[in-house]
Amino acid sequence: MTDDFRITFFFGPDNVPDRPDAVMCVFNVKKRSWKGGVQVVVELAQAQLEQLRERGLLSELTEMIRAKVEAETFTEYEQRARDLFTQQVCRAKLDLAISAGINQENQTITTEALKEELDRTVIANAEAIRQAILTELDV
Repeated sequence: MTDDFRITFFFGPDNVPDRPDAVMCVFNVKKRSWKGGVQVVVELAQAQLEQLRERGLLSELTEMIRAKVEAETFTEYEQRARDLFTQQVCRAKLDLAISAGINQENQTITTEALKEELDRTVIANAEAIRQAILTELDV
């Protein structure tokens, strides 16, 4: 269903204002049948994001990167990988929201929305997420 949409990453991850327990990414979303696009804010709870990182998704990726880059540049790559991981998780949550039905209006997908579905999706697509990050980092 997401093939009917043109999704452009706008910015993030950033902290959600006045909520240190959450981060957000912002996407521009346009369905082919819509006259214009909308802005969708995707929030992630820090706790959920950390759980996904700890399930081996980010640590395995970090070790792959460590093996491929110079020691003096590793810290930069590691931080960028963390940001890209967050962006990938946000995108997965956006895809879930689109599959559930999304209206043509600016909106926020809150931290509470689609929590269990997101966990399952990210775990199931761990390899694709890793490959997308490695491609973006060009390693």
